[in-house]
Amino acid sequence: MQSKWWTLIGVCVGVFMILLDVTIVNVALPDIQTHFTATLTDLQWVIDAYVLTLAAFLLTGGTVADLVGRRIVFAYGLVIFTLASLLCGLANGVLMLSLSRALQGVGGAIMFATSLALLAAAFPPKERGIAFGAFGGITGVALAIGPVLGGALTSGLSWRWIFLVNLPVGIAALLITVFGMTESRDPAQRRVDVPGAITFSAALALLVFGLIRSHPDGWGSVVVLGSLIGAAVLLVAFFVIESRSATPMFDLSLFRVPSFNGGLLAAWGISASLFSLFTFIAIYLQGAMQYSAFEVGLWFLPMTVVIFLTAGLAGWLSNMVPSGLLIAGGFVLVAVGLWLMRGSDPAGSWTHFLPGFVAAGAGAGLLNVPLAAVAVGVVAPERAGMASGINSTSRQVGIAIGVAALGSLLAARIQDSVRSSLSEGPLAEHADRFAMAASKGQAGTALQSLPEQQRGLAAQTAAQGYSTALDEILAVGAGIAIIVAVLTAVLIRQRDFVAGPEVDAEEPKPA
Repeated sequence: MQSKWWTLIGVCVGVFMILLDVTIVNVALPDIQTHFTATLTDLQWVIDAYVLTLAAFLLTGGTVADLVGRRIVFAYGLVIFTLASLLCGLANGVLMLSLSRALQGVGGAIMFATSLALLAAAFPPKERGIAFGAFGGITGVALAIGPVLGGALTSGLSWRWIFLVNLPVGIAALLITVFGMTESRDPAQRRVDVPGAITFSAALALLVFGLIRSHPDGWGSVVVLGSLIGAAVLLVAFFVIESRSATPMFDLSLFRVPSFNGGLLAAWGISASLFSLFTFIAIYLQGAMQYSAFEVGLWFLPMTVVIFLTAGLAGWLSNMVPSGLLIAGGFVLVAVGLWLMRGSDPAGSWTHFLPGFVAAGAGAGLLNVPLAAVAVGVVAPERAGMASGINSTSRQVGIAIGVAALGSLLAARIQDSVRSSLSEGPLAEHADRFAMAASKGQAGTALQSLPEQQRGLAAQTAAQGYSTALDEILAVGAGIAIIVAVLTAVLIRQRDFVAGPEVDAEEPKPA
């Protein structure tokens, strides 16, 4: 088999593991909490430690890969990620688990940052539609199937297996990388931009940390404000360093290319709208509607199937339809899907979400493929690692911002709804305390302190409050998707591609 197909298989397997671990942990959190007697703050860091390091090291990983070699850097990322997965599975406490998750994020950042660059180097322009179609399908499927696999492993074996399952997959991907892939790098890159790498990674770490703490600490807290201000200062310092560096890690002139900006906006938009909402929908299905972890994962399968099928269609369409139109059309479908998910009844069935899952899944599959092409198509091939890294960074920042902002809005609306519903009934004296507990996801614990005959009413009120709040953030997500659809349709232009995604560059004719 040709090296390019081994590259496609290796990259897809590696990226599948990375994105799977973004969502697979969610449904296992109750078991982890029981096993370690962990607090809610402990559990939050099990999730956030991974996202924090994943976002912080993406651009640095892509730049180092351009210099050292993308295949070898991807292989090192696989080794780090696989060993960190083993440490997660063997963790003897929540601190060790969180630290191991942070190490997983470092390995994942290195792999994710080089993935699109490896595909762009392995496939000629006219065949990239196939490669990016597979990549786009895997991206959506991994995020959607995480709850399914997580629920099955947690219910059937143990929460430890959601990490240990990465070992054979990681080893297989490493063998493919070492023996099947062809090396590529940027011959013009002479050294790593250390000041740029340090300031950018630190800025991203502070930004994501501030967003993570915005919900538990409040937007006005010293920790959150200090982190966000520090991130802003470091980002300014980064741009100053890059503008004066002889070998910058980020070519600032790319901001003058409309399609590059459109690609960053699209990468941010799909994460901030659809993917960040997965967590809140899963919590609603499991908490308010009382489905098991495995059932919740199972209900996401229709979306998973649609994403995979639509990504294949998008790979074929990308040779005929401009990338901007495909991406904009995908965002319109995402907006429609999110809007259709509104109006659920906690006492009803999960099938209420099915039409929305299908429409949003079709949109995600449709836009992921051309988005991958835009990410590396508007830069020279030798800078593909840098471009892949910054595009992937935009995705992770989108998830962090989406989860933080939508989570804060969700909590505020739950609190208002529950307080309003209970303030004039038999639970009026408990309304404020119970509303606060419900907004923090602690309704189950708070129920135990209420009179037994009134717990049913309180539980029903909390579930309905979540439903009302979920409707609001789904509407916000749909609004984000529509705005991004309009902007990407305007910004992304085929003439900005360095080597167009539809045709090969002309070969020199013999004399």
